Amino acid sequence: MLRIAVQSKGRLNEESTALLREIGIDVDDSKRKYISKASNFPVEMLYLRDDDIPGVVANGSADLGIVGLNEVMEKGYDVEIVEKLGFGGCRLSLAIPKADEYEGVSYFDGKKIATSYPAILNKFLKENNIKATIEVITGSVEIAPAARIADAIFDIVSSGSTLIANNLKEVEIVLDSEAVLIGSGNLSPENQEILNEIMFRMESARISRGKKYMLMNIPEDAIDKAIEILPAMRSPTIMPLAAKGWCSLHSVVDNDSLWSKVHQLKAIGAEGILILNVEKIIL
Repeated sequence: MLRIAVQSKGRLNEESTALLREIGIDVDDSKRKYISKASNFPVEMLYLRDDDIPGVVANGSADLGIVGLNEVMEKGYDVEIVEKLGFGGCRLSLAIPKADEYEGVSYFDGKKIATSYPAILNKFLKENNIKATIEVITGSVEIAPAARIADAIFDIVSSGSTLIANNLKEVEIVLDSEAVLIGSGNLSPENQEILNEIMFRMESARISRGKKYMLMNIPEDAIDKAIEILPAMRSPTIMPLAAKGWCSLHSVVDNDSLWSKVHQLKAIGAEGILILNVEKIIL
């Protein structure tokens, strides 16, 4: 059985659980459980603090982990990134008081910077030949300048609203982060097979997101123009109708371009257009 460590609560917990359910793995996300087994797949879930996940994957207590790239980079454990998952996006940035002028990283020379990510910050400072003091704070980093604990902060930024609320401004993005699937690279053959199945399902889910399935009736003499409008994964499906001179055309399209394509297709004579949700696409 494959063991996956995930965050015990918060947004990453919810999105990790949603991803597993999307690929057909029924997990029990009860907040009172630290370990649970999927009811329909050989996977066991281990619920932990996010900053503990890289360590338990590295030491083999868990085979895989879903955690923010920021935690992987900060902890520095010997783990491999199996897959970037496309959710939990944020960035690690330097921020300073809104009233201060900023002309470049030399601003931080001689300054004190508060952070919960000292390893990533220290690497950045060394790479830029900046000599600054790092003040490690485990929570509420954004209050440090107002509390005169530090001159600036280095912290996670998502929308930026927390910075604005504390009269700060973002000046340097050091790391773009998202949720990643990590592993130790040392799976048994049986668990590698389980991982291969998980990756196969994840790829199917990724491809299907943002896609719609279109069916329509179209005149035979407009098929070439319709194919130009609807370039499918290989080619659209075209079937003759009982009505002479008409065909049924099926294709998968991106949701972002759906309505513009609908108008183009109607302009060349398409009728009876049906638009359906796509559950999964298997290439």
